[in-house]
Order: sequence, then C-alpha cells, then structure tokens
Amino acid sequence: MKTRPLGNTGLQVPILSFGASSLGQEFRSVTMEDALQSVRVALDCGLTFIDTSPFYGRGMSEVLLGVALRDAPRDQYLLCTKLGRYDLAHFDFSAKRVAESVDVSLHRLRTDHLDVILCHDIEFTPMQQIVDETLPALRRIQRQGKARHIGFSGYPQKIFRFICDQAPVDCVLSYNQYTLQNDRFASETVPYLKKKGVGAMNAGPFSARLLTNAPLPAWLKEPEDVKAAARKAAAHCQQRGVDIAQLALQFSLAHPDIATTIAGSANPENIRKWARWAEQPIDEQLLREVLAIFQPVKNIGHVEGLAENN
Repeated sequence: MKTRPLGNTGLQVPILSFGASSLGQEFRSVTMEDALQSVRVALDCGLTFIDTSPFYGRGMSEVLLGVALRDAPRDQYLLCTKLGRYDLAHFDFSAKRVAESVDVSLHRLRTDHLDVILCHDIEFTPMQQIVDETLPALRRIQRQGKARHIGFSGYPQKIFRFICDQAPVDCVLSYNQYTLQNDRFASETVPYLKKKGVGAMNAGPFSARLLTNAPLPAWLKEPEDVKAAARKAAAHCQQRGVDIAQLALQFSLAHPDIATTIAGSANPENIRKWARWAEQPIDEQLLREVLAIFQPVKNIGHVEGLAENN
C-alpha cells in the first residue's frame, strides 16, 4: 500500500486506512468472527492506520479492536481514537473527561499509547472550549507519552480555520467532504492545512453509502436532488461495467495532499476489494462523465452540529 506523510508529524500513513466504526455495530449487526477477521485482513492488506472512537458502539469498537490486535506487534500498525463524543447527544470536552477518556481507551485497546487522538465532532459544541481547555489537556496527555499526536475531527469546513487559527494541532479529520459529489475539504481547507503543516485525513469516501449501489439509508441527510444525482451516476457506472464505489474510492485516494482516506467495514471481503481497487488505475473518462453528472449538485451538503459552527 502506498503511503504519504501525515503533515509534520513524521508518521507515514497508508493512503487507505481502516475505519472501525462498523465494529461497534453502528450500521448493522456483525458477528464476532467478521469483526475480528476484518481487522486482521486490513493489516494484511496494508491498511495499517486504524481509526476508532469510544462513540462507535459506545465502547464496543475499541474493545473488539483490542482483542483483534492483541497478537499484532505494536510497531506494525498506527492507532487513532477520539474523545468528547460518547453518545448521539452526549458530548464532554472538559479537561477532566479528556484524562479519563484517554485512560479508558488505552485500557480497551490494550496499548500504552495512541499514535493519534482526536476531539470528535467538535461542531456539536461551542468550539472555543476546544481551544481553551480540550487541546491544552491533550498536550498534557502528549507530554505524558500516552498520545504521540493530537487533533480534531468534524464535518463543517468552518471548524478547521476556527481552531487552527488559534491553536497548533498536528492533524485533522474531515468526513464526507472529499468525494465525487463534494470536494469542499480539498478546495477550501487542504491548502490552508498544508501551509500550516497540519496533516489532512479524509473519511467517508462513499459518503454514507451515497456513492455505492447499496440502498440509501433512511438516516442519510443529503437533499433529494443529491440522492437523485447519485443514483444516476451509479447507473451510469453500472452501464460501463464499473461499481461507482470503486470510482469513489479511487478518486478520494488520488489527492496528493490528503495523507489518508479512511473507509470502514466489518466485511473482510469489502476490505480485500478496496485494497485491490487502490492498486488499480482510475478510469479518467468515466470520472469526467460522473463529475459532470454531479456538477449541478456539487458541494451541496447539510448542516451538522450547532448552526454557529456551519
């Protein structure tokens, strides 16, 4: 698997990383065997950066990762977890909870350090607290050797400048905002991050199944015209004998200034398929045709978190 540098952290990360949200049964029920095997297959395929959160399965993802990784040499993978979001509407970014959350995550993951720790979905909270309290608390965790690098994650592009203009961070994670339909992360934010030496990570290349052939979930927040364009694009790809998910993944992986793209599944066959797609050249003509289909709805998204943070 090809790698890229994660900003100025010194870490080399695979361009395709493993997202462990599915291990927490966030989207469907999974068997224990599939959950554990998906982690092992990810490592075998070179997806050696693993992203999780205490929010995923309300701790289940971290616990299962700890089990799956217990026999893997710690220097053979990079581990990222998050803090601050613990349930759909439960957020706590206080300094006290930072210290508690990191220790609980280390216990669940059966490790003595995290390679990256991120404040999770900060758009749901008044963000000045992240600058004034949460990040300083994380720097203390970093000095204690419990985390190598710190940052934050979220959806609205406003959050990245708001935080990075006030506080130094090592890396950030954006989701569903560098896809075939929405490139705001790359066009609005990545050049700014690059100048600051902040590592850029992208999650959700399939945009919550929007860019797949799977039925669209009821909870998908995108407007109807975006969904209609996605169905049209998927049908166009199918006529050309290509799964739109392949094109979506290859598009996200290709950006040279986005260190890694995180995709998650508890299905080992999906991970093997993604790893194969990552090695194959993108169909440039098909890409142009699909981007043209999405042009009328390009960069149309939704509001996430507090209105003031959008």
